[in-house]
Amino acid sequence: MSTTARSCPECSGRLQRERTETVCGECGLVVAEDAMDRGPEWRSFADDDTDPARTGAPLTRSRHDRGLSTEIGYSSRLKGRKRRRVARMRRQHNRAQIASKAERNKVYAFTEIRRLTDRLQLPDAIRDRSCVLFESGQDADLLPGRSIEGFAAAAVYATCRADQLSRTVDEVIDHAKATRAELRTAYDALNRELGLPTGPIDPGQYLARFASDLDLPQAIEREARDLLDDLDTAFVTGRNPGGVAAACLYTAARGRSYPLTQAEAAEAGGVTPVTLRTTYVELRED
Repeated sequence: MSTTARSCPECSGRLQRERTETVCGECGLVVAEDAMDRGPEWRSFADDDTDPARTGAPLTRSRHDRGLSTEIGYSSRLKGRKRRRVARMRRQHNRAQIASKAERNKVYAFTEIRRLTDRLQLPDAIRDRSCVLFESGQDADLLPGRSIEGFAAAAVYATCRADQLSRTVDEVIDHAKATRAELRTAYDALNRELGLPTGPIDPGQYLARFASDLDLPQAIEREARDLLDDLDTAFVTGRNPGGVAAACLYTAARGRSYPLTQAEAAEAGGVTPVTLRTTYVELRED
């Protein structure tokens, strides 16, 4: 209840706000009425004391129905015939939520995208945009004859590329259910038909994460970044960007006599020790 600064037109008494009405505290005259109750709706649930407002989950593009559907929950208080009846109702309700095979494929792909982005520790924005990209590929009729898991992994990888997040193909493959060939096939189809806004990967995107994985001092990371900035575009073009970043870190570590082996740097960069050693030799010659 809140009071207003105005006075009653009849008795000049103080006006008070009670829910949707403004009434006089002296004579009870209803001065104004607002049909819309702008306060929260209350509910009689178990968490009334901690969360009395009636609110639902926010809309999200990572669900095939954007989170608008309802679910029949489980309760241990139901016994016997009533419990079996609710179980049948739940089963039929879940079946009714998916109306077509295309929607079933979308549900499966969105579940895989959510799992993959969680394993890769990606933000929710990447998860939602990956689901939108998969949906665009499905609307463009790119899925027939191809792997759904491959398209889910390709959508995550392509979104990371578009947002310049440092995730390599090997990292995505390590957590995905698709093979490298399936991811490449799906990614090429998405890039060819939808024109993905992806460009060459900057090796500098990997430096901070690789240095953290290898527990390197900041001085080595700064020196590796300076070394990378001095490289010509022709040197980086056509090379594995993760391998170039790992080779720069290894070169900077060798210059400061830091105990970093080629195998450790190669594993962090997702390349073989031979590839890292070749890049390191060319960096020294350059």
